[in-house]
Amino acid sequence: MNAEILTIGTEIVLGFIVDTNGPEIARALAGIGLRVARTGSVPDDHDAIRSAIGAALDRVSVVVCSGGLGPTGDDVTRAAAAEVFGRRLVRDEKIVEALRARFAERGINPMPASNLVQADVPEGAEVIPNPLGTAPGLWLQDGGKILVLMPGVPKELRRILVEEAVPRLMSRVPARPHAGAIKSRTLRTAGIGESALHDKLGDLKPLLGERITLAWLPSVAGTDLRLTVWDVAEPDADAMLARAAEALRQKLGPRFYGEDDEDLAAVVLKQLAAERAKISVAESCTGGLLAQRLTAIPGCSSWFFGGVVAYDNELKLDFLGVSAETISQQGAVSEAVARQMAEGAARVMRTEAAIGVTGIAGPDGGTPAKPVGTVWIGIRWRDTTRAFHHVFPGDREDVRGRAAQWSLDYLRRVIAGTV
Repeated sequence: MNAEILTIGTEIVLGFIVDTNGPEIARALAGIGLRVARTGSVPDDHDAIRSAIGAALDRVSVVVCSGGLGPTGDDVTRAAAAEVFGRRLVRDEKIVEALRARFAERGINPMPASNLVQADVPEGAEVIPNPLGTAPGLWLQDGGKILVLMPGVPKELRRILVEEAVPRLMSRVPARPHAGAIKSRTLRTAGIGESALHDKLGDLKPLLGERITLAWLPSVAGTDLRLTVWDVAEPDADAMLARAAEALRQKLGPRFYGEDDEDLAAVVLKQLAAERAKISVAESCTGGLLAQRLTAIPGCSSWFFGGVVAYDNELKLDFLGVSAETISQQGAVSEAVARQMAEGAARVMRTEAAIGVTGIAGPDGGTPAKPVGTVWIGIRWRDTTRAFHHVFPGDREDVRGRAAQWSLDYLRRVIAGTV
């Protein structure tokens, strides 16, 4: 059975708020075997919401919405939904009592009058309790058509989605013969662009078969490969995904570093833990991003010693021991300086591993010989130093993000002996 997702809010449509509710809902629906045919966003406008809900219900049997259930004048989802179903809004006194009790618990008495509109529900709708907020969810059903309305606050939506909406959908949506789960598994890669990775892997249809699809998800961090099995019984789906993932890992080789949400920094720290080795970093163009990535991982203090943002050349010279002659002759963005930064960090902070990174993040500072995006990465591992050169594409943020990710990946592969 197909479903559509509609996120409601002018701020989402204008791009001022990133929609996280849509993906959250999509993953939940896929997990119970509903195929999401379309997602969309509409502003806080009665006619736009009514039109979007009506059109979606014409196409599919299940429509799930988030947003527009608050107490202010732009929260018009309830009224628009009632109009689609040809029902009038009625005030639910049980909701009124619950709202007053909630505000009384917070020491607010009387309750603001504006909140009373949150007790207005389309006639015949089922009220879905919201333990974290004042806006309850709503379930409207007419024959085989189902509309689920949930608040737009992410933590409130997540609670209602998991505890109320999904169980109701599982019990009330007619099961299809041989219907199964929609399950996914993501393989993460680094150190290779999307097109180069595509050429490396070649034709994957024989490997994946007819029931598995592959999505390419490139980003500054690398290219994720998401395998998805559609409409297969759960044990079979897990087995199919496991076989496909293992075959794909073999083809990826050292470019593969983890699955699903696994962070490359966490992978590197696990390697260091296995080696009983500590790491330090010396950063110029990345401005602390490497240290930030590493310290975001719980337990990092056991293996991350510390770092220095050596942005000015004087700090490179005085703290890290970079040669003034080297900077004078080759420039601060050079192979020799990246090497010396890594070696200096390892020496000063007494660590077995170290990263030194220097580059031109832009938008200014580039030259024909060293354009914006030029980055040198030095990797110190025990008694050996390696250096790697790139000219990264993108704006300043992209260059810095790529430099940090590739630095971690080079250390990963140097430790593993795959580069």
